[in-house]
Amino acid sequence: MDNFIVSARKYRPATFDTVVGQQHITVTLKNAIKNKQLAQAFLFCGPRGVGKTTCARILAKTINCEHLTDHIEACGQCDSCKSFQNGNSFSIHELDAASNNSVDDIRNLIDQVRIPPQTGKYKIYIIDEVHMLSQQAFNAFLKTLEEPPSYAIFILATTEKHKILPTILSRCQIFDFNRIKVADMASHLAAIATKEGVAHDADGLHIIAQKADGGLRDALSMFDQIVSFSNKAVNYQAVIDNLNILDYDYYFRLTDAIINEDSASALLILDELLAHGFDGNHFIGGLGAHFRDLLVAKEPATLKLLDTSDTIRQRYLQQSQEVSAGLLLSALNIANQCEINYRTSKNQRLQVELALLKMCHIAAAVQLAKHGIAEPVQGQVEKKKPNESAIVAIAATPSEHIINNPIKHEERETAPIEAVSSPVLTTADKPKTRSWGEVKLGNVIPDLNKIFDEKQEDTEPDEPKLLNGEEREPFSHDDLLREWHAFANQLKAGNKINLFTLMTANAPQLLPDFQIGVVVENPIQQDLLSTSKIDILNELRRKLRNFSIDIIPIQLAKDVARKPYTAQEKYQAMAAKNPALDMLRKEFNLGLE
Repeated sequence: MDNFIVSARKYRPATFDTVVGQQHITVTLKNAIKNKQLAQAFLFCGPRGVGKTTCARILAKTINCEHLTDHIEACGQCDSCKSFQNGNSFSIHELDAASNNSVDDIRNLIDQVRIPPQTGKYKIYIIDEVHMLSQQAFNAFLKTLEEPPSYAIFILATTEKHKILPTILSRCQIFDFNRIKVADMASHLAAIATKEGVAHDADGLHIIAQKADGGLRDALSMFDQIVSFSNKAVNYQAVIDNLNILDYDYYFRLTDAIINEDSASALLILDELLAHGFDGNHFIGGLGAHFRDLLVAKEPATLKLLDTSDTIRQRYLQQSQEVSAGLLLSALNIANQCEINYRTSKNQRLQVELALLKMCHIAAAVQLAKHGIAEPVQGQVEKKKPNESAIVAIAATPSEHIINNPIKHEERETAPIEAVSSPVLTTADKPKTRSWGEVKLGNVIPDLNKIFDEKQEDTEPDEPKLLNGEEREPFSHDDLLREWHAFANQLKAGNKINLFTLMTANAPQLLPDFQIGVVVENPIQQDLLSTSKIDILNELRRKLRNFSIDIIPIQLAKDVARKPYTAQEKYQAMAAKNPALDMLRKEFNLGLE
């Protein structure tokens, strides 16, 4: 145990060619050394664990190497290289700005810069976590960074570039390090596992690489942990058990349940996950990512976007052929809404369960959107056993959600449409006819939240008039005033006083073709009406059962006196009543505010 070295240190790159996933930077630095075009200051920035400090050390060692190789790499054999590797180089200095961030620390560094190098061509200073320097330290460092001696080179490294002063940034060559790709990281882990004699599989290494989120140091730390856990056998099962990761298999099984409209299996899978200690929010986020990956897998051109092993990629390819893009998009929308509402919900498990139940009934919802719930479909319909109670429940009580009476996929049979007998749907129980419009799954994905959650009211004896599939029922000016003031009172209760004042200051005018004229007294009220128009129309159209209603602003006539609104108008009104007020303002040079 005394000789054990963690993989992040043991396999730390020592040359530019061994740096993982940062070729755009290593090639640039090698060419700069080859052409003798070294900048006086470099800034390496990027997320943690991607090789910033490692590249800084390699650059420092290579600059002072006495015998560069043909590939512009440090030889590792000269006195300069050996002294650096042993940690006793007098020409290369490292400073941790996180713990040495005061003005005095920077002044000590500046004093050292004045002394020429004893060995080598350059004196190189590596300052890690440079964003931790204080404002005064940055200011003290600024002049030296701008005009350093010819032999001094500064290499700064940071994870938070935005915290560094622009005056510092302008004096450095900036190199942005990328997050390391999953494929590159998995390949590097496989090479280390082979050197260490550790049994491994591609699926397990890909999971580690994904969990590391672009940081190779994190990946190597997890690799060491799993090697100890599994006794030198890094496989898929050992990785998901040790890192507490949701298995892909759960999402594939759940998608199969959604395809088969098997809501019972979906709920049981969720219960199994929660019993294993997984968070519901983490699960629903992962399910959305799974649907995204299935959409990606449907097109051969985008298949390369999947950051998975070949085995998992084939499973995605296979399942993507079994599910339509329309169902995936609808399920993805439901998962997204569930994730948004999860944190604010008091019953978080119920949020996830409702989302799963909606996903399992997407096919029924699509049929509902295409044909309406009160009209039989010509040609083929789905007939269920043992009776039509579920259809009656959907038609009669949509506010209770159609998921309250689930119909299993395997219990359905396809049969020609038969005449509906009178005991099934009577005239008294007949629901309001809805015109859902023509839905083409290739172009339009129905809004499932509206289909599941929309409240429906019993129809009156007289059906409303329809125009282009929309209600267009006449109404009187008294009807308009009633609903207008009722909505205004709701706004007042919701503390929206400005809009309440606009709606109640002048009575609305009922114009031809169901247009409503609203008097606006100034540009501020006109802007307020414009931004609130949609909310007002949604309320009036629903209450008055007329979707042709529109609101138009009416400017107040110039000869009509109106109340002062702005600060300047109020002052002018007061000054007109008392001219001494204007004299007072001029005497003391007062403003309107």
